[in-house]
Amino acid sequence: MTETETEIVPESESAAETPKKSLIARLEEEGDVAADYLEGLLDIADLDGDIDIDVENERASLAIAGGSLSHLVGDSGEVLDALQELTRLAVQTSLGERSRLMLDIDNFRSNKKIELTKLAHEIADEVKSSGEQVKLKPMNAFERKVIHDTIQEIGLTSESEGEEPNRCVVVLPA
Repeated sequence: MTETETEIVPESESAAETPKKSLIARLEEEGDVAADYLEGLLDIADLDGDIDIDVENERASLAIAGGSLSHLVGDSGEVLDALQELTRLAVQTSLGERSRLMLDIDNFRSNKKIELTKLAHEIADEVKSSGEQVKLKPMNAFERKVIHDTIQEIGLTSESEGEEPNRCVVVLPA
């Protein structure tokens, strides 16, 4: 092997790693822009809250905790969904690219994920024992994704049907 060939291998390895590093760097930048936007909103509303930024599942993920923030979630997460969309728009305006960031406030989404995962397991057991498909109540995109991911992990299939806001998950037998 010549010296030139030896140099090419590391370059190609680092080239393969570069897109992943640049994706993480871009998501971290999204998180920073989103955190600045949310911090501004909290200041305007005179609310206290700590903002944590992370990268999960190839998405920027932000969580706001502390203080009295339940009114920023709403009864069933509708205010949280709206704040998430506003934050995504702020990131898109700043960076020029569509954002898929996830926002959680007072652990609403993380608690909802636990609840939905449990529901998906119960529905999967029902579908396995009956051999019949089960149609769930309408859910938002976040909730449907949690159900779909869990059902897939269990080894069954699911699909969404209907139009927003009445879009729901149907769990199919194997």
